[in-house]
Amino acid sequence: MHKTTLEQWFLLDSVVNEGSFALAAEKNNRSQSSVSYQIGLLQQRLGVALLQQAGRRAVLTAEGQQLLAQARPLLTGFSSLEAQAAALQRGEPSRVDLMVDAIAPKPLLFKVLHQFQQRYPHVRVWFSEIVRSETPLRLAEQQADLWLVAHSDDQPLAGESLMSVDFIAVAHRDHPLHSEPAPLSATTLARWPCITILDRQQQQQSEVSGEQAENWSFTTLSAAIEAVQHQLGYGWLPEKNIAALLESGELRPLPLLQGRRRSTSLMLRINEERLPGNATIAVLAQMFIDQVAVDRRV
Repeated sequence: MHKTTLEQWFLLDSVVNEGSFALAAEKNNRSQSSVSYQIGLLQQRLGVALLQQAGRRAVLTAEGQQLLAQARPLLTGFSSLEAQAAALQRGEPSRVDLMVDAIAPKPLLFKVLHQFQQRYPHVRVWFSEIVRSETPLRLAEQQADLWLVAHSDDQPLAGESLMSVDFIAVAHRDHPLHSEPAPLSATTLARWPCITILDRQQQQQSEVSGEQAENWSFTTLSAAIEAVQHQLGYGWLPEKNIAALLESGELRPLPLLQGRRRSTSLMLRINEERLPGNATIAVLAQMFIDQVAVDRRV
């Protein structure tokens, strides 16, 4: 059996935070004598003086500072445990599964997730990032509560168009394409690898069929951007994701004859089958909609 209890440590922490036994008793709806008794019992069982008077305030001794510092993470964890249990009792889910296309702007994503965390601190978000070619398979698997994925003309998606993502044709500033006479034609571009983003299955299919032999494909957006940075080729990359590289001049837009810019819609889709048991899915979706509206006004 343990010599001390969580209640005693909570009361000690409260006395230190409030500065006196009287205020700690008031905050915890206890009598002052009850608080004093529990703190005295805690010190007796530990065999260490934890508190001392400094004027009218109760402050920690050096030993008390050391021990309470170790106890506080346990107190915080226990409070979080009880709060999570209360959230479950209210019907709040324990987590939300979010699947997002890699082209989604990260500032938007993390703004919304921060807002969600502030509102639902006990609901975890399981985040998965995919590339565009994976979208049909991931939607068919129905393994997420909410999707933020690129629209495809070949396979229209049910959902709400959230925003447009702009792509721009770029190459490293020292790439030979920038030395070619402008405007650049498709014939000129064909002499250099185009950096594309494909999932592993699509890479294998392209290899078997011989398609896109002139292209270099990568399975993540970050790798594709780095490939262009290292002059392995050129590519159409999401403008917001490479804004800093464009501003620094490391990547430069290509003066194409046509097709310098492309765009695609990001679709917000809710898994309606999971919605009845998890109201936070709709809340998270609305947070994305609201944040996009705010960003447009800025």
